[in-house]
Amino acid sequence: MMLNYDAPLYRPPSEARSLIFQVTLGCSFNQCSFCDMYRSKEYSERPWEEIKLEIDMMAKQLPDTRRIFLADGDAFNLDADYMVKILRYIYEKFPNLERVSCYAMPMNILQKSTDDLKKMRDAGLNMLYLGIESGSDIVLKKVTKGATGKTIIKSVNKAKDAGYIMSCMVILGLGGKKYSKDHVQGTADVLNACSPNYVGALTLYLENGIKDEFLQKYNGEFVRLNDDEALDELEGLLSKIDTKDEIVFRANHGSNAYTIKGTFPQDKQQMLDKIRWMKEHPEVVRPEGLRGF
Repeated sequence: MMLNYDAPLYRPPSEARSLIFQVTLGCSFNQCSFCDMYRSKEYSERPWEEIKLEIDMMAKQLPDTRRIFLADGDAFNLDADYMVKILRYIYEKFPNLERVSCYAMPMNILQKSTDDLKKMRDAGLNMLYLGIESGSDIVLKKVTKGATGKTIIKSVNKAKDAGYIMSCMVILGLGGKKYSKDHVQGTADVLNACSPNYVGALTLYLENGIKDEFLQKYNGEFVRLNDDEALDELEGLLSKIDTKDEIVFRANHGSNAYTIKGTFPQDKQQMLDKIRWMKEHPEVVRPEGLRGF
């Protein structure tokens, strides 16, 4: 017997081999115009009896589990004491566990006290996945992110200070042609100010269900970037990231036309050189039919 997930179920690419428990369903915010992951669900927090039953069941079937991801999109919205209760039981049942992670939003990091953040970290929640998307306040407002560049910086630094590993996402092309420069500069400013441990660059890919809503927020101003322009954005972003802290950078998501990876600061020039090479070899582009968000 396996878990009966409440679909759709999403997890970060790096959690592909993790055991997933849905401790919440949906997303408590659910207003980002570029995301339709949880539009079909109403946010709810699952009762302890259901979560405990699933932990017990999977502990018998997969006792050697090393990584667990807590879904859905907003597990970090749970009350700190409830999260600690879940975490302690998970570690009790999975003795070989190395990591537990979940998605988080800037607002639900900032809403928690430093003591609560540390309490959950001490209980074994190691890593948080946070969508920066853009550092431009103009773009963030257009896409109804529910955050500003300053609140994103504050939330990432607050979580890092509490001991969390932070893996953050940015979206190339999110500002379209009109706001491309603001998007690149603002995003670089945010990354320089908080230096997440990991940064993944995705490329905007609008599903049919939210495309109209997204475009309406831009009031007719949005013009999608082509592959060359998205690569220019990536080059601009990498050139403006200036940090002495180590940032593992990846632009190898399935939505991207081109693939780049490296670690700041030591691989910065190597990544920029590869982008320039790719501009001279457009045949290495990923076909549009093989891309997805």
